[in-house]
Amino acid sequence: MVIVEAERCTGCQLCSRECPTGAAHIEGRVAVIGEACVDCNLCVRVCEQEAIRAAIAPDDERVACDRCPVQCKILEGFAGACRRYVNVGGRLELDRVLLLSERPGPHSETMLEPVITGVGAGTTSPCFTPAPYIVEESIDGIDVVTVVSEVPLSYGSLKLKVDTNIFVGEEGARVKRDGRPIGHVETEQYGSKMLAVGGVNTFHGRYGSTAARTISDVCSGKKVTLKVEGGPRLELKLGDAPRIDGVVPEKMRVGCGSATLGMFAPYLRDVADEAIVLDPDITGLLSEHLAGRALGLEWSGIVPVGTKSTIGRYFGQAGTGLGGTNVTEARAAVASIDMRVARRGMTLFVTDTAGETAALFRLTAAGELEELELTDAARRAVAVIKGNAQQSRVSALLMAGVGGSARSGVTKFPIKLNEAVHSGDVRLTVGGAPVFLLPGGGITFVVDVEKVPSGAIGWVPTPGVLAPIEYTMTKETYARIEGHLESLRSRRSVTEERECQTIDSREPLRDGRNPSPVKIGRNESLQATLVLMSGQDEHRVTS
Repeated sequence: MVIVEAERCTGCQLCSRECPTGAAHIEGRVAVIGEACVDCNLCVRVCEQEAIRAAIAPDDERVACDRCPVQCKILEGFAGACRRYVNVGGRLELDRVLLLSERPGPHSETMLEPVITGVGAGTTSPCFTPAPYIVEESIDGIDVVTVVSEVPLSYGSLKLKVDTNIFVGEEGARVKRDGRPIGHVETEQYGSKMLAVGGVNTFHGRYGSTAARTISDVCSGKKVTLKVEGGPRLELKLGDAPRIDGVVPEKMRVGCGSATLGMFAPYLRDVADEAIVLDPDITGLLSEHLAGRALGLEWSGIVPVGTKSTIGRYFGQAGTGLGGTNVTEARAAVASIDMRVARRGMTLFVTDTAGETAALFRLTAAGELEELELTDAARRAVAVIKGNAQQSRVSALLMAGVGGSARSGVTKFPIKLNEAVHSGDVRLTVGGAPVFLLPGGGITFVVDVEKVPSGAIGWVPTPGVLAPIEYTMTKETYARIEGHLESLRSRRSVTEERECQTIDSREPLRDGRNPSPVKIGRNESLQATLVLMSGQDEHRVTS
């Protein structure tokens, strides 16, 4: 149990935000810990006022869970910190549907589909005991074995990919949730801003639980609000367009300014004598660009903003202006005009790499730019650029290592599992989804979380990420790596024992996310867990 010292508590609500079971809440500006408390002591660790402390719990009807290091003590009718185990009549029940592949196969020794997924499987504890499910099935004449578990991952992080031209912050800037640093801005990728959330060093810090909870929220399809230090406020939801300081971008860039010129130079030439394509990476100048020269153009005398890189290419600068640059209005895209080369009456078209900027100018005798109405050719050029730009959206990759003690649940000789995974004899998947395996030591993977069943990736207050892991191989390979052959069982025996739900990993749902493993309407006495899983704030059983 935990005790709140009211005289120290400031009612900051940090404990209520971080509590995995919803036991902590604020009453009269003071924290109150309710019956749902499982003694995970996360509130003790995160309280900045040191107003909450652990105490010896009195004897009660709570059941101690030994499924992971947190060792929750769960009162009847309540769920543990991982939201997977519920105390039902003094007995812990795993309130998760076990997800199965529709029919594994066709199989070959080089591409094995899992016989069963790890979603809803539960956790191996203690580590040296066999995994919760070690299932074999003969398919296409091949004896296939899949070993599954829901594994706490201390070494895990989320790579958030935000497709947009809009500036989101300087590289290295801290990313915060509720004012607490949980990650940073990474190097951009083509047309995308990259954010890193979590990681072992962040998990070990004061705000590790916030990072772990954020990863779980994103993977579960919930909207999260983040703030970049010195940058904008981001509202991100998997699969949707981001909202950046209230602005929802329609498109990501089709390419850098130079690439956009290279692809669409014929359209731009029809618009004006000169064209500038703004971009925070490389701004392009049509007449000087190789594409413009190929069309017979000569330099116009116009110089765009930026530092010259190579002919027709100028390093841009990121900002909150047009096309994600620091240029706030189209006329300012021009740094200078050499009137010894430029001529009166020549026209200039300014756009950006997503076609969201469109301005047409005519040069006066005084060397000034006079804005004109857009022509049909200008609108056509913008439409072509927009038509080739993809929709702005948020996606995410989970990167984590599974080289820890959970390997003992697969084999009596863990190093053999490492070797077999890297040699390709054992296929690693996450919730049935394919992964990219990083080379080198350990077993570190990257998975597209939109291919993982919704609700399958959670978190625990160690803190860390909780993910379903499958190792699939031939029975011959399993014997060779000294697996727990004595624990082999048939798929049929599992379906007879557990409530299962079938998914087809080859044909995901239309939105790219398979069904949630949360049980719906099975047992009224487990409504606490169902409500928890749905992201609401109630946690007490309705009996």
